[in-house]
Amino acid sequence: MTAITGVRQAGPVLPLPRGPLSAGVISALRGERGVLPDDADAARAEPYGGDLHLALYVLYELHYRGFEGVGDHHEWNPDLLRVRGALEDRFLTALRADVPAACGVDEALGELLIEPVGDTGDSVSHHLSGRGELWQLREYAALRSLYHLKEADPHAWVIPRLWGRAKAAMVAIEFDEFGAGRSEDMHAQLFADLMTDLGLETSYGRYLDAAPDEVLPTVNLMSLLGLHRSLRGALVGHFAAVEVTSSPGSRRMAQALRRTEAGPAAVRFYEEHVEADAVHEQVVRREVIGGLLQDEPELEGDVVFGVRATDLLETRLGTFLLSAWREGRSVLREPLGHIADPHR
Repeated sequence: MTAITGVRQAGPVLPLPRGPLSAGVISALRGERGVLPDDADAARAEPYGGDLHLALYVLYELHYRGFEGVGDHHEWNPDLLRVRGALEDRFLTALRADVPAACGVDEALGELLIEPVGDTGDSVSHHLSGRGELWQLREYAALRSLYHLKEADPHAWVIPRLWGRAKAAMVAIEFDEFGAGRSEDMHAQLFADLMTDLGLETSYGRYLDAAPDEVLPTVNLMSLLGLHRSLRGALVGHFAAVEVTSSPGSRRMAQALRRTEAGPAAVRFYEEHVEADAVHEQVVRREVIGGLLQDEPELEGDVVFGVRATDLLETRLGTFLLSAWREGRSVLREPLGHIADPHR
């Protein structure tokens, strides 16, 4: 069992800045003299850029585990919340402009399930299952750890904002995500076990500095949607997009990990998602979305927005990863290094 089981880990260290926005936020959390970004700074920033999204990521982490040496009182610091709001506005405005025009929920989810003919699909899981190398799988696990080591946490924020069928079904799915009462079966723990098989460190936030800019918006999206009651429909859409695409993608990832002999725990994480998420897909469609729209039909456009915003950012990330890997280049900002692997 890896280190995160049964032991409360200290928060990660603050990351290195990626520009003036993140430098201002990180300096403030360190208690250093500096100038926090203002609304004009946020409005000028690249909405999907690494500087804005690292600043936003750091501010969001104050609502999760925080950072080593940073007091818990910073979570509700009004100056930091003002900065967070300006950064969120820039990000959300860009998403609303870039996400395709609204359609029905069934159409939006159906688009996610269109599979290419043959095994030449232009997706990360297709590439890794057929041609991916072990070093690429290690990189993918490292960057995805920013999401998977907090898997299910941001989606849990929607539970008190639902009722009836939608709430009951959401709780049932989250119960599975959190291991059905067994800490060793929590999906975050299973991903940590996968990382161990791949010779990676499992501490929360360990690979933030190594992660490319393109991964940060995919993590920040679920925090943005989870922290705002007004975006509850979009969070349900995000959750649905994840569950609907998980089973086929996980099947390909399990194949990739078996082919590269990554280890049994690595394979188990994705095999678990093949079975569990095939069931979750039906529950989220019929009960979570169905129940939500029965109670609040006016939220259908928000659900579609959540689905399509998720797809937009995941497609953007996938294009970046495939472009680098097909040329034999690392996608990470710093090398992983080698850690002894007990399976080799």
